[in-house]
Amino acid sequence: MSTLLRYPTAIEEGITKIECLLTTDANVIKAAIQPLVSRRSLALLLLQQDPLLWDKVRQTEPQYEAIEMVVESVQSQFSDPLVLVIAKTRHQAAKKIEELSLVKIPKRATESEEFFHRLTVNPITGFPLLFLIIYLGIYQFVGGFGSEVLVDNLNLLFTEQINPLINFIAAQLFPWPIIQNLIANEQGILTLGMRYVIAIIFPITTTFFLVFSLLEDSGYLPRVSLLIEHFFKLIGLSGRSVIPLILGLSCGSMGASGTSTINDKSERFIVSLLLVLVIPCSAQLGIIIGLLSQNPTALIIWIICIALILGSLGKVTAKALPRSLSYFYMEIPPLRLPHFDSIITKTYSRVRWYLGEVIPWFILASILIWIGNITGLLPLFIKGLEPIMIKLDLPTEAATMFIYGLLRRDYGAAGMFDLHHSGVLMGRQLGVAAVTLTLFMPCVSQVQFTVQKRGLKKTIALMILVIMFAFSMGYGLNKILLILELI
Repeated sequence: MSTLLRYPTAIEEGITKIECLLTTDANVIKAAIQPLVSRRSLALLLLQQDPLLWDKVRQTEPQYEAIEMVVESVQSQFSDPLVLVIAKTRHQAAKKIEELSLVKIPKRATESEEFFHRLTVNPITGFPLLFLIIYLGIYQFVGGFGSEVLVDNLNLLFTEQINPLINFIAAQLFPWPIIQNLIANEQGILTLGMRYVIAIIFPITTTFFLVFSLLEDSGYLPRVSLLIEHFFKLIGLSGRSVIPLILGLSCGSMGASGTSTINDKSERFIVSLLLVLVIPCSAQLGIIIGLLSQNPTALIIWIICIALILGSLGKVTAKALPRSLSYFYMEIPPLRLPHFDSIITKTYSRVRWYLGEVIPWFILASILIWIGNITGLLPLFIKGLEPIMIKLDLPTEAATMFIYGLLRRDYGAAGMFDLHHSGVLMGRQLGVAAVTLTLFMPCVSQVQFTVQKRGLKKTIALMILVIMFAFSMGYGLNKILLILELI
């Protein structure tokens, strides 16, 4: 049995009027959209102001102005946009059909599932629960166990046993110091690049991906997206911005590619800017949280600064750029107990993918550092950054982590981790360095994605803006911390 879907009276009247206004030339319009589209469907699309159909009607339909008046008249009778009213009506009709067609089998856990679902998406209970999960999963597990226990032990193993052995073997095999420096010694491929990968990044990213897989398999992550959507609406962004920004926390390149789901060009630009400037990738996020977990005051300052910059930047750019309202629909999976096999498989896959992505870049970075030392360009770059480091009240050695960060964000974060463990970056300087490095240049792969999506000129302008903004925020933060004497 088929039933004609009935919309609210005002919409039905509008459909009838538009059907009457459409001339016999409507076949031309139909052919431009889809040969078998009915007049009623055309009228519905016009009420929803479908851009493709609207442009065609403007060009071919003599009654265009009268149709436009009908649409405006119908819209004036609803507080919500017509596209939303029509979507809600269809959803309710589909729900009724589903209720009539399906046989419901009583589930013992339905009430408890609904209770926990509301607990996770209600801002009053959802945000405290989110903070508790972040504290236990990220701060304690990734920061405490991953950063302090695993990294400290692996780093000690490299510095005291593995690196001296590599230095000795390199000296025996290669009598030329220039070749020894490529492979071993202070900045060699094996002693610096591989130490960063295995001793610093591997344990932190593994623990981070383990927590991420656990939350994903439980069905909690989509609810975090729904919860954070309230915040995005406050700063003028639609819910569609949630997906690429959440993806950006895993990998900036994935976030950049995810911006294609956003229809509005201005909003796409805003999200691209936030991804490049504010959102750290998983490796950088894990390293920074793991490092700052040893200094809770610095961690709180970092979180507040990044949140304020994210909110302020999103709000200002959203108001400055003209945008059209977009809507966001997301399927929420049921909450469930995570499966151990699934968590291990996901974690393994992500770690393998990440190491396959990062190892070639770290080898390349070590080679470029070696070339820079030979040609004298690296000391020149460090010398050029020294005045900026002085302005930021950072030690001159901190210039190296920004140079590392030009190639990979996580390489720069690992360099900052190294400087802290060697006693160079401490207290206030650690907080300033963490905020500045987070806002600093994205990695090369993310820049490539941004070029593909935004074009070369816009990307270059964006990168210049990012570098200037990062150092400006670091300078301002240092001055504020000096006045307040918080660290």
